[in-house]
Amino acid sequence: MSDNCIFCKIVNGEIPSRQVYEDELFRIIMDVSPATKGHVLVLTKKHYRNIFDLADIEASRLLVLAKKIAIAMRESLKCDGINIIQNNESAAGQTVFHFHMHIIPRYENDGQNMLWTPGTSDAEELESLAAAINKGFVAD
Repeated sequence: MSDNCIFCKIVNGEIPSRQVYEDELFRIIMDVSPATKGHVLVLTKKHYRNIFDLADIEASRLLVLAKKIAIAMRESLKCDGINIIQNNESAAGQTVFHFHMHIIPRYENDGQNMLWTPGTSDAEELESLAAAINKGFVAD
């Protein structure tokens, strides 16, 4: 736990939240500033700054949990789609430096726009970038 982390305080029960789900690794809460109706946050119980620090056990369970919540949203909220968003560092839009994932139900014409403008690339650049990433990649 981090003393001045709002998400640590929520996980620890110091700040109230509307809980959707909890297990030994995660707490899922309603977002108090939702992008759409039903927007939730998946919080790690242990304080990790972001994905770069996230332990493998949490990482390995996260997508399964997100899938189950997304299915529950689709069935209960009758949403038309789901965005699963996770930002890392300020340049990527992270504003609270405790690992968390947004699961956002989407509805036709809900007024949200979470898309990017596609850029351009050429084969040589793609090959160079792939090689650079591969060089730094460590698989189990």
